[in-house]
Amino acid sequence: MRVIRLRRPGTSVVHRLPAGPKLATLAIIAIALSAFPHDAGSIAVTLAAVAGLFLLAGQSPRVLAAEVWRLRWLVLVLGLALWIFVTPQVAWINTGRVVALILLASLVTITTPMGDLLAVLRRMLGPLRRWIDVDAVAMTVSLTIAMIPVVAGFAGDTADAQRARGVRLGVRAVVPLLVRTLRHADDVGDALAARGLV
Repeated sequence: MRVIRLRRPGTSVVHRLPAGPKLATLAIIAIALSAFPHDAGSIAVTLAAVAGLFLLAGQSPRVLAAEVWRLRWLVLVLGLALWIFVTPQVAWINTGRVVALILLASLVTITTPMGDLLAVLRRMLGPLRRWIDVDAVAMTVSLTIAMIPVVAGFAGDTADAQRARGVRLGVRAVVPLLVRTLRHADDVGDALAARGLV
C-alpha cells in the first residue's frame, strides 16, 4: 500500500509558510493556468518556477525528479495524443499546465501537515456551516489534494507493470488503476475510522 503521508518535515521558508497562503497560491495558479491563454514560453517559465519552489522548500533535485518520474505516463499519453491530434505547441502547453498543477499539489502535501490543511479549510468553510458538513468537506478537499500525486504514481506503476507483462496499453489499463485506487481509498478510510476521524 502506498501511504498517503507524503509530508517531508523541514525548516525551509515554504515549510514555515502557513497552510492558508499555500492553498490560496495553489488556487490562484490553478485558475490562472486554466482561465488564461498561454504560450510555450510562459509554460516553460511556470515549470521552471515550480522547480524553483521545490528547491526553495529544501527538496533535492532527486525528490523533484521522482515527482516528475511518477507523471511520466500521464505526460506521454496526454502529450502524445495532443501532439498527434492537435499540434506540438498545444501538446506542450496543456501537458505543462497539468504537470505544473500536480507538482504544486505535491509540494503543498510535502511541506504542509494534513492537520493544518484541515484547520484552514474549516475556517474558510465556517460561514457555510448551516448548510454543509464543514468537517466532511474540509476532509474531502484535503484528501483530494493529497491523493493527486498518489494516483499519478499509481498510474505510472500500473503502466510499468503492464509493459513488463507485454500487455498493450489501452482503455483496459484504466481497470487495474481504478481497482488499485479504490483499494487505497478503502485503506485510507479504514485508517481514518481507526483514528476516529470519520
